[in-house]
Amino acid sequence: MSQQTTERRIGFVGIIVNGPEKSYHFLNDILHQYAFLIVGRQGIPYRERNLSIISLIVDGSSDDIGALTGKLGQLPDVTVKTGFAKL
Repeated sequence: MSQQTTERRIGFVGIIVNGPEKSYHFLNDILHQYAFLIVGRQGIPYRERNLSIISLIVDGSSDDIGALTGKLGQLPDVTVKTGFAKL
C-alpha cells in the first residue's frame, strides 16, 4: 500500500454484503488496512433482505484503490463496484 500519489483519483466504492454477519469481521479488517484512502463511509443495514449496503468515498492512486476493491471482491457474498470522477 503506497501513499505516494503520482496520480490521485477521487471516486466511490459501492459494496453489497449478502449475509453480513459472515463477512463483517474480514471486511472491516480490509477497510482498516486501507483507511488512508477512505474519505467517508456510510453503511446501511437492509434487514428485510439480510443485506448491508456500504458506500465509500475514496481518494488515492488507481493501484491502491484497485488493491482495496480486489481484496473486498474476494470475500464470499460481497459485491463491489467502483466509479471515478472525471477531473
